[in-house]
Amino acid sequence: MHINISTLNKISQAGLALLSDGYHLTDSIENANGILVRSQDMHSMDFSDNLEVIARAGAGVNNIPLDRCAEKGIVVFNTPGANANAVKELVIAGLLLSARNIPKALSWASSLDENISASVEKGKSQFAGHEIAGKTLGVIGLGAIGRKVAYAAKALGMEVIGYDPYFKGELENVKIYEDIKMILPLCDYVTIHVPASDSTKGMFGKELLTLMKKSAVLLNFSRDKLVKENELIEVLDAGMIAGYVTDFPNDVISGHENVILIPHLGASTSEAEDNCASMAVQQMMDFFENGNIRNSVNFPSADLGPLGDKGRVGIFASASYIDKLMNAEGFSGYKILNRAGGTKGDYGYILLEIDSENVASMMFYGSNPIRIKAFAK
Repeated sequence: MHINISTLNKISQAGLALLSDGYHLTDSIENANGILVRSQDMHSMDFSDNLEVIARAGAGVNNIPLDRCAEKGIVVFNTPGANANAVKELVIAGLLLSARNIPKALSWASSLDENISASVEKGKSQFAGHEIAGKTLGVIGLGAIGRKVAYAAKALGMEVIGYDPYFKGELENVKIYEDIKMILPLCDYVTIHVPASDSTKGMFGKELLTLMKKSAVLLNFSRDKLVKENELIEVLDAGMIAGYVTDFPNDVISGHENVILIPHLGASTSEAEDNCASMAVQQMMDFFENGNIRNSVNFPSADLGPLGDKGRVGIFASASYIDKLMNAEGFSGYKILNRAGGTKGDYGYILLEIDSENVASMMFYGSNPIRIKAFAK
């Protein structure tokens, strides 16, 4: 096995060290079979026929052209939960920065150059803030990060309520609302933890922002595209909400007195970078060696465990083609012993375990799939 891996950003050595014999790092994107990426924008990149996997060392994938990858049979992995603790801690820091007016206080204290002790005691009252204990936090999105934020806020004495139309479970001592418009008027702080998609882009515009308390603060450590920032500035200027804390600085919001900007530090801890890189590499290797797909954002999950004595065939194809194979008894003249996979949108993936070791020589039937990959020891 000879697999070429390229990196588009600085990837933690903790992850790269997991690459075993047969995996080779290369600077050539053209020759890469797999790409490890963090935040670099890939939308304008051309993908060669060699490329089979893109592994995002992080959760968000709006920097990757998912539809184009699906059309070419390129699996895109992400690492949900690997950076959840790091983001959770920064959200709590953002809450405290806002509640205690810390950025303005720090800037003022740093500007003092004489009689500092006396000046501090005389001027500190202008930065008096509020305690977060007893205040209500609304968590919008109850995935891995949202749940961690909810529990951390509860531990700090906050009342926590949540909204997530896709969350079907329960959170201890957290009331979950079915309508986002019901939750916003109740909150002193609102923190966003939803993925960036066509349905969530710009979800926080004037319509939702004006439902919040005038004293409320919005926190966004998820994605900048979730907030219509021109409308946000209008609402802030009108005094309709008190502040905005975000991990995504840009020209629109920079310099506003009621905006706290953090330079995209959400996953910027050594622990999170190690976790994300390790998870991305492990998922990539599991695909190349076993045909398994876990945590893909453009293809369904398919997991048959470690490869045994029998060969496997992984097939990327149209949804209709995959549906036929999901019910087939045999494949290319061989009995299907086991299978996993399914469809996602217009495309799908199926992993077949075949009653044969010689999978590389098989003939394939039907219309041409997008990509076929054989797995054997």
